[in-house]
Amino acid sequence: MLKLTNPFLEEIRKYQKTDKKLMEKLVLINERRETDFGVDENGIMRYRGRVCVPDVPELKKIILEEGHRSGLSIHPGVTKMYQDLKK
Repeated sequence: MLKLTNPFLEEIRKYQKTDKKLMEKLVLINERRETDFGVDENGIMRYRGRVCVPDVPELKKIILEEGHRSGLSIHPGVTKMYQDLKK
């Protein structure tokens, strides 16, 4: 297993093990009865390649707050509006 550098992924991996629905999916994965879900090389459960965020309100809140603080979270229309106002 690789060492994760993203602190969110460390928390997600830890809390995935406490999420009842995700643990039910893990059983199906291990029985090879689930194909949309899987576990990556870091032990993170994913759905079609996307990280499964466990149902932990505090964790969801932290992830959402970080997403809103990120410079990449600017609404796509903002750039057009800026260019229009600049003209």
